[in-house]
Amino acid sequence: MEERKLLLLGLLLSQSQHGYQINDFIEKNLSGFVGMKRSTAYSTLDNLCESGHVRMELEQVGNRPARKVYTLTDEGRRLFDQLLREYLVKLEGFEMPVEIALMYIDSLEETERVGWLSKRLAAIDAAIAALAATPPHGFGVGVDLAIGHRLHMMRAEREWLLNLL
Repeated sequence: MEERKLLLLGLLLSQSQHGYQINDFIEKNLSGFVGMKRSTAYSTLDNLCESGHVRMELEQVGNRPARKVYTLTDEGRRLFDQLLREYLVKLEGFEMPVEIALMYIDSLEETERVGWLSKRLAAIDAAIAALAATPPHGFGVGVDLAIGHRLHMMRAEREWLLNLL
């Protein structure tokens, strides 16, 4: 998936990083947006290295095992710029797994449907509260725009669910 490349290239824009730093940042700061496992991140970084978009060097610090440090190349910057522009207008990938479940909701009794949709509403309320508590990023508008977009979409689904219930 090209959006994974966009994410990893973007994380390398400002500085070279080792794989642990990248994965740690994704887990701590982007888990609500990105479902990328460590192995997927490393595999994607390896592919970006093979294609010349990222350069990898081994770094030795003291007696610790050598670690891979990834750096964006000029070719990687061009790919980042291309993917960024493509994904700002791309609508593919807008699917939500819940829509598949909704297609088959008729197989549940009405009271059970209402119960499960109410549980979804409660989960959305909790997610909205957690995301709304995120402090402003402070380094440009991008992260704040992504959080604002996600909040808006969750609130829209919340309103839809309230009307449905």
